[in-house]
Parts: sequence; C-alpha cells; structure tokens
Amino acid sequence: MVGKKANNYFEMLAELVDYSCEAANLLKDTLVNFNVDKLGERIDEMHKIEHSADIKKHEMMNKLAKEFITPIERGDIIDLAHYIDNVTDNIEDILVKIYMFNISKIKKEALGFTDVIIRNCTELKKLMKEFHNFKKSSEINKLIISINDLEEEGDRLYINSIRNLYTSSKDPIEIMTWTGTFKYFERCCDSCESVANQIESVVMKNS
Repeated sequence: MVGKKANNYFEMLAELVDYSCEAANLLKDTLVNFNVDKLGERIDEMHKIEHSADIKKHEMMNKLAKEFITPIERGDIIDLAHYIDNVTDNIEDILVKIYMFNISKIKKEALGFTDVIIRNCTELKKLMKEFHNFKKSSEINKLIISINDLEEEGDRLYINSIRNLYTSSKDPIEIMTWTGTFKYFERCCDSCESVANQIESVVMKNS
C-alpha cells in the first residue's frame, strides 16, 4: 500500500511536467505560425492548459494534506510541485506579454528560445520518469546536467538577443517590448533549471 502511494506522487509530478510540455508545444506552434488575429484564441488555449495544471497541483496538495507517510519529505513534494507549476506559468506569461506588447512580428531569437524551452521540457519529462527510481538510476545526474547546460544556453541566447536588439534597432518601442519579452523567455529557462536543482537536492538528502 505504501509503495503504491509513493509511486503515485512521482506519477502526479510527472503529470505536472506533461502540462509544461503541452504548453511549450503550443507556444512553439503559435510563434512558428504567428497570426496576430488568432493570438487571443491561442492565449485561451494556453490558459486552459495552465488551469488544468493548477487543478492537478491542487489535487496533489489535497492528497498530501491527508497522508502521513510520503516517499520523500512533504516539503520537497510541495516545492517540486511549485517549481514545475512555475514552468507552465512562465510559458503562458511569454504569450501574454507578446499580446500585451502588441507584437506583430516574431524575431528569430524568440524561435531559438522556444526551441530551448521545448528541449528543456523534454529533458524534464525524462527526469521525472526516472525520479521514482532516484536511489538506483544512473540517468538522473546526466539529465540534471543536461538541463543545467540548457539553462546556460538560454543565458547566452538572452545576452546575444539583447545585444542584437540594441545594435540593430532604432525604434524605442521595439527595444522596450522585446527587452521585456526576451526576459520572460530567459526566466522560463531558469524555472526549468530550478526543477532540476530541486530534484538534485532531494537525491542528495536521500542518498
């Protein structure tokens, strides 16, 4: 019975990452096939994903509140759910900012960022599938390193994107809007690394 409950928490955390992956794929499709007239509809689709993730998170918290025995520390489960939820929220924020800033054309750097986010979410999904076996898995450390590397790639992309913006554009509105938007892309990469770092912390505490 305990084993079944323990595995269920790992499965629920993996399901939260599935929502992040779904949001990342919707972001990519929206930006690759960008249509200002349909942006509102895409934001509605994104919000449904984010809302479903919130419901799943609340279900996990309700389950956690009623149980005495957990596979890892209660606080670690709460933190992981929060960090994964941040990934989905931050992906949604990117689309909302593009809408708020009335951006009509997507820069190539944004598409590059989106690819990094997709890869991050893919690695997070692999990581969460391994997490239940963290005491024996030889893959977890490799996946954590991969996500750390992707965060560094995101940092480099952010620096180069901002420099290219300020060296190529004379339009103050374009500079302002894309400076803010690129920051949200970079924040999204950071949030993926936070999940990996939290898992690394759990592994270290339980080794």
